Amino acid sequence: MYCGSCLRDNAMATELMARGHDVILLPVYTPTFTDEPNVSRDHVVLGGISAYLEQYHPLFRKTPRWLDRLWDSKTVLSLASRRSISTNPKMLGEMTVSVLKGEGGFQSKEIDKFVDWMKDQAPPDVINLPYSLLISMAAPLKQALKAPVVCTLQGEDLFLDGLQEPYRTQALELIRDRIDDVDMFLSVSEYYARFMPGYLGIPAEKICVVPLGINPKGFDLRKPERSGPFTVGFLARVAPEKGLHVLAEAYRIARQSGDLPEARFEVAGWMAPDCKPYLADIQKRLKAEGLEGEFHYRGVLDRAQKIAFLQSLDVMSVPATYDEPKGVSLLEAMACGVPLVQPRRGAFTEIVENTGGGLLVQPDDPRSLADGILKIAKNKALAEELSANAFRGAREHYTAAHMADRVLEAYESVICPTPSIPAMI
Repeated sequence: MYCGSCLRDNAMATELMARGHDVILLPVYTPTFTDEPNVSRDHVVLGGISAYLEQYHPLFRKTPRWLDRLWDSKTVLSLASRRSISTNPKMLGEMTVSVLKGEGGFQSKEIDKFVDWMKDQAPPDVINLPYSLLISMAAPLKQALKAPVVCTLQGEDLFLDGLQEPYRTQALELIRDRIDDVDMFLSVSEYYARFMPGYLGIPAEKICVVPLGINPKGFDLRKPERSGPFTVGFLARVAPEKGLHVLAEAYRIARQSGDLPEARFEVAGWMAPDCKPYLADIQKRLKAEGLEGEFHYRGVLDRAQKIAFLQSLDVMSVPATYDEPKGVSLLEAMACGVPLVQPRRGAFTEIVENTGGGLLVQPDDPRSLADGILKIAKNKALAEELSANAFRGAREHYTAAHMADRVLEAYESVICPTPSIPAMI
């Protein structure tokens, strides 16, 4: 799967390297999969096979490091990751809690191996953990390398809330207990910066917003005049929380309204094996309405295929049923001049309002979503205005260059903090 967080972090590292900064980007658990040149190292932190074996087989918590290299290699991990590995939080509670225990968990050997590996590299000015689920590594890294540690916040609440009890409560408590080990938290959206103080107890003053950014190269403006039916698109992971079923119902309402006489419904994105019944149910419902011939699932797309897919759309929507803090695919759609129709929730609100590249509708409301789609379909002038705003706004607010500017400011603030001025009494 193309993970939005991996795409974001790879774009960030690429931009920083292009500016002459020395960056080591390290995958966690398995090698990363991106649709741009991958700048991550071959070394994988907390090798997924080792982490699993150490969780469930005590013998592997004591195996020598030379033996661990057999299954920690990029080749073996890549082969393993091609299989149907579950990332379902309902199945990963025990391991999540164990990793969050850090040096007191079953994966403590993996943390020691990583710290020792880092000692052999050039001393870092700053260490950036990719999400709070790895916060247990902050203290040992800071102690060993004498460098400040920052932690990106990019959607871990969805995973944590999916954990079964008692693991959810335990995981939240372990993260909250280690907040002081991190010098600064980087939020991918204004929404998430407001949400996380209440959710994880992070002091608001320790959170800096570094908005998402993409490399706009190649995302050319779609042709305003295209032949064929009006096309509604969805580009995201195919799963209930991403709201494909909401969009399918909105599409049905729009088609049966009589205001959209001819249309197509195009869907792309990774799908876990356990979500196949979910997609099949959507297809069954569309078939019952006589719309099955208009629906197409394109699967996982590489970069060229993704751009061509986006340029074929008249409107795109990812009506997630939770407060999504990111939205990389929305930025990519806007970079091609595709208008959005999004629920007013999470980071969607600020993305649409900052760019003017779409319409905001009521969350979890297929009829409101259908109304938004029909406004664009029926009003050519509005569609052209939103398209122009989207194309321009994505480049003005959400590029990798803007993201790098903000992250460098954050790094510099923890590397060389401004001394506090004592009050004059």
